[in-house]
Amino acid sequence: MHSIRIDRQRRLAEEHHLGHNRFHPDISPIVEVGEGEEVALETRDALDGQLKPGTTVADFPSLDVGAVHPLTGPVYVKGAAPSDILEIEFTDIIAEPAAFSAIMPGLGFLRDVMTEPFLVHWQIRDGWATSADIPGVRIPGGPFMGVSGVAPSAAKLAEWTAREQRAFPPDAAGAVPTGACGLAGLRTLPPRENGGNFDVKQLTKGSKLFLPVFEEGGLFSTGDGHFAQGDGEVCVTAVEMGATAIVRFKVHKGLANRRKFTAPVFSRISYFIDPRYAAPERFLGVMGMPINAEGEIEAENLTPACRNAVLNMMELLQERGFSREQAYVICSVAVDLRISNVVDVPNYVVSALLPEAIFE
Repeated sequence: MHSIRIDRQRRLAEEHHLGHNRFHPDISPIVEVGEGEEVALETRDALDGQLKPGTTVADFPSLDVGAVHPLTGPVYVKGAAPSDILEIEFTDIIAEPAAFSAIMPGLGFLRDVMTEPFLVHWQIRDGWATSADIPGVRIPGGPFMGVSGVAPSAAKLAEWTAREQRAFPPDAAGAVPTGACGLAGLRTLPPRENGGNFDVKQLTKGSKLFLPVFEEGGLFSTGDGHFAQGDGEVCVTAVEMGATAIVRFKVHKGLANRRKFTAPVFSRISYFIDPRYAAPERFLGVMGMPINAEGEIEAENLTPACRNAVLNMMELLQERGFSREQAYVICSVAVDLRISNVVDVPNYVVSALLPEAIFE
């Protein structure tokens, strides 16, 4: 088996020859594999090891936020060329034993109201995550990679940079590599057509991800391992962990040219997690509708409906004795947001589902 091994006691910048945290077509591949060959990619956590066990919220001001999402790769896949679709099969995802979740001021879905920093250190053992910071809760594992992507072409780099210029322009602070790739490279926070930070929790062991190829060899990279996450990841972190992703590839020749869209596709032939947790038998649900704090309807708008579903679930969790910050993290790592309807105008409904098994 091919492999890219890293030293997780060192930051990505100290092993810049083994990864990157920007997407750019000129980042050189580290390893070359053929179709059907497996490669093991050791990865750092989303914050590049900056929130180790023992760190506290007092460490937040010193975080190098520009170094988010250290990725391992790229991997050059023989035979992959522009116009093809690259199939990535995750044959295993192995969790490291320590993880974290955090509320970071200025980030997250409820960043306007959840302004106090909060940090949870998780211990991962026997398929569960537990923490003294949220006692009485255990989160079932469903390890997956939050970020997986291929390199953009020079043309796509320019196109995507232009469309993001006002909202999310390039920033070289914390970039790996430095130089031209760091100055012009796409930051990893937004997902794009090439993949990236989509945080799709169904991409556990056994899943297949299909991405359009923009550069010769595809140039695949991955990172941002999550041990568990609720659909929504509302506080901006899941159960964040270092991981080892074992993947293999297949090239679908010319498929990208025949397909009328470029969005990532994914598939499974088995449950992505134990069905007791994928579709829990026992759960608590609460609805959210697009009605703002002034009691006005924001008709046919899923964002305020989603916001109200999360706020309502947080209230229910506080009724059980959890703090507001603990409730927000529980929503991020365990609560699934479901679109219940987009037809019952003017009040679309988003429901938040809490599996009761996390309290057993």
